[in-house]
Amino acid sequence: MKRTLILTSALCGLAFAAQAQNKEVNVVSWGGSYEKSQVEAYNKPFQEKTGIKVNMIAADNPATPLKAQVEANNITGDVFDIETSDAIRLCDEGALMEIDPAALPAAPDGTPASEDFIPGALQDCAVANIFWGTVIAFDSTKFTDAKPSTAADFFDTAKFPGKRGLPKAPKRTLYLALIADGVAPDQIYETLATPEGVDRAFKKLDTIKKDVVWWEAGAQPVQLLADGEVTMATGYNGRFFDAMVAEGKPFEIIWDGQYMDMDMFAIPKGAPNPEAAMEYLKFATDTQRLADQAKWIAYGPARKSSAALVGLYQDGKTEMAPHMPTNPDHMTTAVMDDPEFWADHSAELSERFNSWLAAG
Repeated sequence: MKRTLILTSALCGLAFAAQAQNKEVNVVSWGGSYEKSQVEAYNKPFQEKTGIKVNMIAADNPATPLKAQVEANNITGDVFDIETSDAIRLCDEGALMEIDPAALPAAPDGTPASEDFIPGALQDCAVANIFWGTVIAFDSTKFTDAKPSTAADFFDTAKFPGKRGLPKAPKRTLYLALIADGVAPDQIYETLATPEGVDRAFKKLDTIKKDVVWWEAGAQPVQLLADGEVTMATGYNGRFFDAMVAEGKPFEIIWDGQYMDMDMFAIPKGAPNPEAAMEYLKFATDTQRLADQAKWIAYGPARKSSAALVGLYQDGKTEMAPHMPTNPDHMTTAVMDDPEFWADHSAELSERFNSWLAAG
């Protein structure tokens, strides 16, 4: 009898392994060095542990194909890495599966996920993996006398000549214009909520409009700097870190007025592999995996318990803590994304921004 039970158990285990081998999960993310960090920290160990194959798909903004797939009722992605404001909006529209925090793994000391994640990191339909910042970077070889150090310097093309790289979207341009114009970080949204504040932001942008090279994908500002097309650019801190440390580019980061946001994993309703998708989401957002990602890119883990596990970069010598957007020294003038503000004002500000761009 015992032998029969052992044999049955072994067969069940083999059946489970075979079933797992036939499963796949399609993860849509942002490409580049960020994708690499997810492949190394999440995908490889997940596939090794479960036998579930992870297919990585890159997009300039994963929320765009997610919304398109939902509208077409042709969903091919299982897990999408999206910004908080998109997660809230798409959840409100009924496009995403709800996620019960109780289903997520606890911290190593037993602290429930609902208490371990940083405030705001758990939404009804999404779970955060990283905190990241949009920051200013410059090519240090272009400024030998004095180096820029503030958001205001980004707009001072007389003292710091050269083209500027900016994202072709209002969220991370209007706020920076106001910071450079002297608005306090905690007054940004209050100011942008008024017609006068919006006018003030565009007036400041007018001062460098002819010197701006607009970018739309995360890899572009790094390339623009590397190619010498711009001397300063805003972009994602992890991309600049990768260029500086992994590739040896002569870039430096200005943390003044960084724009902080979270990226979140979400699963669309109608995902082709919902069970595998949930297993992936739970695995990728546990304490160890979020800490492991910091070995590959300079983004802050979304769980409190991960912080103590963040150590060295993959080179074995670079301490990651000083490069994190969540480093206390980098938070003094930071502006945290306000998804509720953008839910209310995104359409009107995007229309104004696009009209301003078209005006030449």
